[in-house]
Amino acid sequence: MTAGVDLNDIKRRMDGAINAFKSDIASLRTGRASANILDPVMVEAYGSRVPLNQVANVTVPEPRMLGVSIWDKSMVNAVDRAIREANLGLNPIMDGQNLRIPLPELNEERRKSLVKVAHEYAEKAKVAIRHVRRDGMDSLKKGEKDGSISQDDSRSLSDKVQKMTDDTIVDVDRLLADKEKEIMQV
Repeated sequence: MTAGVDLNDIKRRMDGAINAFKSDIASLRTGRASANILDPVMVEAYGSRVPLNQVANVTVPEPRMLGVSIWDKSMVNAVDRAIREANLGLNPIMDGQNLRIPLPELNEERRKSLVKVAHEYAEKAKVAIRHVRRDGMDSLKKGEKDGSISQDDSRSLSDKVQKMTDDTIVDVDRLLADKEKEIMQV
């Protein structure tokens, strides 16, 4: 920690934004079934909204099929509704206490809409990174103002914070380009 600015903390928070972005884009389906496609689904259960994985088990029995085993029989309709309302383009088929979710073929229009969603996730990650940068710069200015950090140190540290920000945004752009390529070539 250097006079009110912890570069390791700033790096950790920026890495957290990258990890959240990776998680978001992993949920975008690219034609192959993956259990984390349903990660963003929130179910109305027991008076509150909970993630799907807290009321059911998600499996991948076939390459183009997801299986959802719901633990509480009374939650089947709520899970079905939550999946349909999550705007993932999925239509579950009820099978007792289980749901089968066939993954439709990705057409060109659907691929383009997935790319748009990926761009939205990237922008959200960049905004989070810029907020971390702003917080770091604000604490540098505060440290310089109250005399706990010299002007030269402040300038040097602000250059380091800006470099970390730029590098992290380049990482987001690289991950986005990889995901876009993956979506469009399936």
